[in-house]
Amino acid sequence: MSETVRTQHRVRASELVGRNWLNTGGKSLDLEALRGKIVLLDFWTFCCINCLHVLDELRPLEEQYSDVLVTVGVHSPKFEHEADPVALAAAVERYEIHHPVLDDPELETWKAYTARAWPTLVVIDPEGYIVAHLSGEGHADGLAVLIPELIAEHEAKGTLHRGSGPYVAPEATSGTLRFPGKALFLPTGRGSAGPGSGVQGSVAQGASDGGTSAAADTATGGSWLVTDTGHHRLVELGNDFQTVLRTYGSGTRGHADGPAAAVDSVEPTARFNEPQGLVLLPQEVAAKAGYDVVIADSVNHRLRGLSLTDGTATTIVGNGVQRLLETGPARVDEDAAGFTGQLSEHPLEVSLSSPWDVVWSAKLNAVVIAMAGTHQIFSFEPLTGAVAIIAGNGLEGLLDGPAHEAWFAQPSGLAEDADGNIWVADSETSALRKLVIDDGGTVTVETAVGKGLFDFGFRDGPASEARLQHPLGVTVLPDGSIAIADTYNGAVRRYDPAAGTVSTLARGLSEPSDVIVDHTHAAGSEPLLVVVEANKHQLVYVPIPKEAQQVDEGASQTHRPKSPVAPGLLELTVRFTAPTGQKLDDRWGDPTQLKISSTPPELLVAGGGTSVGLLRTLELSSGIPEGILHITARAAACDGPEDADGEIPDHAACHLYQQDWGIPVLLTDDGDTELVLDLRGMD
Repeated sequence: MSETVRTQHRVRASELVGRNWLNTGGKSLDLEALRGKIVLLDFWTFCCINCLHVLDELRPLEEQYSDVLVTVGVHSPKFEHEADPVALAAAVERYEIHHPVLDDPELETWKAYTARAWPTLVVIDPEGYIVAHLSGEGHADGLAVLIPELIAEHEAKGTLHRGSGPYVAPEATSGTLRFPGKALFLPTGRGSAGPGSGVQGSVAQGASDGGTSAAADTATGGSWLVTDTGHHRLVELGNDFQTVLRTYGSGTRGHADGPAAAVDSVEPTARFNEPQGLVLLPQEVAAKAGYDVVIADSVNHRLRGLSLTDGTATTIVGNGVQRLLETGPARVDEDAAGFTGQLSEHPLEVSLSSPWDVVWSAKLNAVVIAMAGTHQIFSFEPLTGAVAIIAGNGLEGLLDGPAHEAWFAQPSGLAEDADGNIWVADSETSALRKLVIDDGGTVTVETAVGKGLFDFGFRDGPASEARLQHPLGVTVLPDGSIAIADTYNGAVRRYDPAAGTVSTLARGLSEPSDVIVDHTHAAGSEPLLVVVEANKHQLVYVPIPKEAQQVDEGASQTHRPKSPVAPGLLELTVRFTAPTGQKLDDRWGDPTQLKISSTPPELLVAGGGTSVGLLRTLELSSGIPEGILHITARAAACDGPEDADGEIPDHAACHLYQQDWGIPVLLTDDGDTELVLDLRGMD
């Protein structure tokens, strides 16, 4: 038996407790009913990009081992909105989750399994004992080894039961759009309804114009291109948001280039996978590049180019491999997942990670990319193929300053203002950020609204006190102020840079994921906002009020259990065991690393900073009653022999395991003097 399934102290899995179950046909589940199956608990929250990555990593395993493996999603919310059962049900449908989900709003099961971060995976064997605790993403290869080992062990013991699992598919949403992500205005002559196109529109089923009438005269007023994210395609709509002019993509999840639109009886074969952001290139750039629109094809980890002339889709950036580790040896140092500036690879050899939005920067003469999966901002020059990281070192959080030192947290929306600055909806910090780009192309990062990873709310007023909740979209208003799609507050907010204040333009929206200014609605009339209402599967027109609302529903923080620790010395251990068939890559020294800081900074007297190893002695202040320890652990392992003396082949596949923890601690004299975390801990 391999070391990955050896156990010394068998720990019985705790019962699954929560408010409700989804994807079970209304039935409640317990571990006794799952006895005989390998159970994989996935502790997740639907705001978290790493959690979404894990959902996609697990799909092939769930399909391959459907008769013995039962995945149970344990939804443990970070934001207040995520505790809404209606919002959770929508997220389960949106992300095509085909396994049971336990709604755990009070974090009861989270606490029972001592989960400390999203995502966390716990493997339970067919006899009901915990086998492994896995934090972060990138564990699919290890699970692909562990699961067959457990199958062999428990078939031999007679404790494995094959057969169908408890998943029951819910009723799916019908309609033209399904969880649309972003939208783009196509002026007359650029869209399919340009002069001489001959396109005849059809009326969308279930579409709505939000109660504001608008002519669908796209021949004179342009059209709207929408990422129909849940249908894995793009839809071009008329100005009434009901007339479908053209669709792009086959509507099947996947990746394929080629014909994307049904033109001249040619059926579309191009495929997308949850497309998100869109940008229309300047005409002179598009003419040379051979495509008009750049699409952030998020789950494919690629940028796609779409020609509006012939309806073809082409991959322009990305090799389809999620960006986890820089190219080259599997080294773990400050540059391994950090700022590297210009990337040397061909654009089709570059790894991306969940690109979420794109915008054209006139100052950089490039497409700017919100790389949500690595918490960074990239750029791409269509005419040269150059790809670069222009801001963010890959660490998750909120830190301003020079681009290479800045921290972001799942940037999800972009807009350029008249001065060439790029505004960023930084979703996981509930923040509005700004990239200030000087004439030489040097980037500095500033924060206009927001405090950090665990601070959110619904509060207007001075920007320093204002709060957002997981914003996904941003646009520049005609007066130079910034409109924000404040997604989890169901609102459109306004930031006035001159006054330094935040106000509310509209409320009562259903997870608005994008906001755009419509300057062409009617000649001589005031411009309107176009809002993508993701959870109502529609676009709506929203007037810009002459007087904004002032809302104060308070500021909140994510509340998770505090770990009681004693002041003074604290011994930190991060457990990591390489999967069978991999070994730690020590060719260039210790391949593990800890990076530690605290909030407030005074909490940590000693032991902070970055150094190799997964053991660290920290010293905590006796004068600080509570705070947060920020701990990032990394380990690099490569495919190779398991014996200690065996060498890793030169061209072995390598894997980076990484997790960021924000551990709330309560200092008390009788608190713990040890803190143990699992990066990949085997029980």
